[in-house]
Amino acid sequence: MDKNENRAPLPALEGPGAVTTFYAYEGGPARNGLLAATALQLAGDPSHAPVLVIDWDLDAPSLHAWLALDLDAACEEQGAAAPAPGLVEYFGALRDGLRRQRFANGDCGEALAEAVLDAVDWRNYAQRADGRRPLYLMRAGRFDDGYADRAGRLDWDGLFDACPALFRRFAARMRRHFGHVLIASRAGRSSSVSVCTTLLPDRIVGLFTPAPGSLDGLEGVVKRAIDYRCTHEDEQRPLIVYPVACSADGARSDPGQRWRRGDTSAGLAGYQPRLEALLRGAYGMTRLRLDSWFDELQLPLADAVAIAPAGAEQRALAPPAAGLLSWLAHGHFPWQSLAEVRLRTAVARNRADLAAASTANPLAIPLASSLARLGALCRDEGRTGEADELLVESLSLCRGALGEDHSQSRAGLRALAGLHHEAGRLHEARRDYELLAQGCARSVGAEHPETLGARARLACVLGQLGEGERALALHEQVVATCERLWDDFHVATLDSLEDLAVTLTGQHEFDRARVLCERVLDGRRRLQGGEHGDTLRCGQRLAQLLGEMGDLGNARRLLEAVLRARERHDGADATPTLQAREALAEILAAQGDLAAVRRIQESLAWTRERHLGASHPDTLSIQLRLASTLGQQGEEEAARRLRGRVAELRQRLEEAGGAGGFGRS
Repeated sequence: MDKNENRAPLPALEGPGAVTTFYAYEGGPARNGLLAATALQLAGDPSHAPVLVIDWDLDAPSLHAWLALDLDAACEEQGAAAPAPGLVEYFGALRDGLRRQRFANGDCGEALAEAVLDAVDWRNYAQRADGRRPLYLMRAGRFDDGYADRAGRLDWDGLFDACPALFRRFAARMRRHFGHVLIASRAGRSSSVSVCTTLLPDRIVGLFTPAPGSLDGLEGVVKRAIDYRCTHEDEQRPLIVYPVACSADGARSDPGQRWRRGDTSAGLAGYQPRLEALLRGAYGMTRLRLDSWFDELQLPLADAVAIAPAGAEQRALAPPAAGLLSWLAHGHFPWQSLAEVRLRTAVARNRADLAAASTANPLAIPLASSLARLGALCRDEGRTGEADELLVESLSLCRGALGEDHSQSRAGLRALAGLHHEAGRLHEARRDYELLAQGCARSVGAEHPETLGARARLACVLGQLGEGERALALHEQVVATCERLWDDFHVATLDSLEDLAVTLTGQHEFDRARVLCERVLDGRRRLQGGEHGDTLRCGQRLAQLLGEMGDLGNARRLLEAVLRARERHDGADATPTLQAREALAEILAAQGDLAAVRRIQESLAWTRERHLGASHPDTLSIQLRLASTLGQQGEEEAARRLRGRVAELRQRLEEAGGAGGFGRS
């Protein structure tokens, strides 16, 4: 075998790769195990290869062992005179070259960094680490008797002071040749850690454990990295943070989720709320959740530290590595749900297929379907602007490939109309529903449930636009048709009656609306069951109507029943549950039960701050209502402090100017 065969002969890629640092405050096997398993999976995928692994933990170098490699033995087999060099020797050579170049021209900027990097060929310090996959390793150094002395002489602060651009340009050079560069950082806090977490990466995979100080250490590293990049003009590059929870047996170690979610009774702050607050502050976002991320990714330390044959650790850690790569491989954000990540991956794949196809129409449909599903997800999460763009594109593709009256085109228009209606864009919703009703009538007939549903939704929009007479006439036509075609308890009949009740409520015809709501609620209970989502929605609607009419006792009893069902089926923190709880608070306030109102508002304020962040408009809104309740109870000082906190947060939000967030460029 040629002794130069394991040298890295890699040409530049068409597009830059990404540098990811794996950091753990305590260091150790979990970091190395996850990095090695991730590297092997990336290198096995041609779309992500080639992959370079760099062992930057000079005090405890061991990545070659985790990759099941004996590189010194390989060098001997290939006739090399000495063990191969690595990171220590490479940066030692850069240090020496830097001294010569700097003394020659006095420059310390980008040009100096490039000249030094040109003079010291990195390919001499990286080796092919896997014969089957394009995986390369730059190990910590040559493990001979002089290794510790050479590593100790490396002065990372001195290198940075001599040429601040050196590390940034090194990372850029590695990106040109590798799809992914994975760096194992030293543990704790040091200049070496700052290089690995602040100057080099596009992404940080931060591992933490329940050990005291572990999460604090990770938070400190992340804050320093982001603060540095935000305050230094040359370093204002995106940085995505992927926090990985590591416990003895993964998620099974925390069955009550006290470590993850926290326990207010014990004064325990869960790691998820802490990290959500950290990332919201770092990225300037008011809404950020890590539920799906931590549902999918929990690293079992038992697998990472198990004594096993070479390579067994990678097999044991393959599932968490695959979970991590669902987000990391394409640079998705950890606050995006796994469903969203998969849909975005499908959209990218469908776009590539469509771009490569000679005939567009057949391949436009899979892309349109993926866009529609992604648009629906964004709508459900309240991202209406993004949802609108996705649904508009999906509809355009469907119409171009299938025609305006095809069922998929009608479904796309129905989704877009519903989005516009929910967002209060009533004139656009009116146009959409008129077009939808016409298209349905042409395609499936004037009395088809789809056509009647479109006309009923159009009537609701007309009522909101102030065209009450036309709206009620259209509603009554739809109801009469449904009652003629089906019985009183058909779902289409109930839907049309509920839509009519909504418009009547908007017209302040409360008595008629109440009769219809009671009829619909009875029908839904008989047809769909007492705890079906449609039944609960109708029950809450009736309860709020009863509150408007002053029937507070019945309104309260009905809302309490709805709330109990929501908590059972949707969960205590789900949006429908929170909406029911807030509606109940309004009824309790009307009854003068301020103590109960306060309990609900405090619960809502805590839940929204935990899930949405302290500066989110919904959090601030409920806190202002809580302040009003406190004032009514005579606690003026507490009310004043809370109002002041809300005002301060709103001012900060205005000063931020709606920034998109560090890491989103």
